[in-house]
Amino acid sequence: MTRRDTLIAVAMMAALGNSLEAQVPPSASPRDTTHAETQAPFFTTKDAFLAAGFVAGTVIMFPLDRHIAEHIRQNPNSSSWLNTPAKDVEYIASPGSYVIGGSLYVIGLVGKYGRIEDLGWHGTEAVLLADGITYVLKGALGRARPYVTADSSAHDFQFGKGFGNGDRQSFPSGHSTSAFAAAAAVTNETTRWWPRSTWVVGPVMYAGATAVALSRMYHNKHWASDVVMGAAIGTFAGRKVVQYQHGHPGNLLDRIMLRTSLVPDGYGGWALAYTAPVP
Repeated sequence: MTRRDTLIAVAMMAALGNSLEAQVPPSASPRDTTHAETQAPFFTTKDAFLAAGFVAGTVIMFPLDRHIAEHIRQNPNSSSWLNTPAKDVEYIASPGSYVIGGSLYVIGLVGKYGRIEDLGWHGTEAVLLADGITYVLKGALGRARPYVTADSSAHDFQFGKGFGNGDRQSFPSGHSTSAFAAAAAVTNETTRWWPRSTWVVGPVMYAGATAVALSRMYHNKHWASDVVMGAAIGTFAGRKVVQYQHGHPGNLLDRIMLRTSLVPDGYGGWALAYTAPVP
């Protein structure tokens, strides 16, 4: 399996995630945090197809992990020009996803741009959730990174040995998780403002996430199956965070982050105010 085949396989996972993004109900308001979707099921048939695609991709990659890694290591000069841009896209994913999400949240909060505030907060929340899941799996499974075994053993797992040991935190890929979580959250969030944007924003966001995943393999930090599983966790986290938060506008986190603000108290000071969601 060549690097082109690997790129196609990972890109197919990204395309799958984008093609199954949920559309906004016609009755949704521009800032959908005010529109409860209590009738919509949390897990759908689309989610089942998405999960099946990612599981299949991960299973397919497991027996090919070693061959793919060896091929990349044996042909480093064929794409040496990718070294600098590969590092750049990794920085965009981590810590970039937190910096960008946090900045959007602050801009929306200060400027009272509800959509931007939603986008920044829910995107950051999705990345936090996805990274938390990934951290636990990395530590629990303890898979050795490709460079540890010189790409010779893709099945070196030691339960619990990944905690505190960066060399055994290969599965799943944290950068891929963050990138796909941000891509899924942004795609789902913007689709609620502009239903047709799925086919505009989605390809751009998922292409960037795929570039991050491929860069981690290029730098010999992850096996192919690592990035596919990272893409799966990130995509589901991004989709479900946005879906849940907009379906439960009165949840504690959104009340604190999106509904509470400082306002003049009328006596020369400031007070916390809560804005109730519009029915």
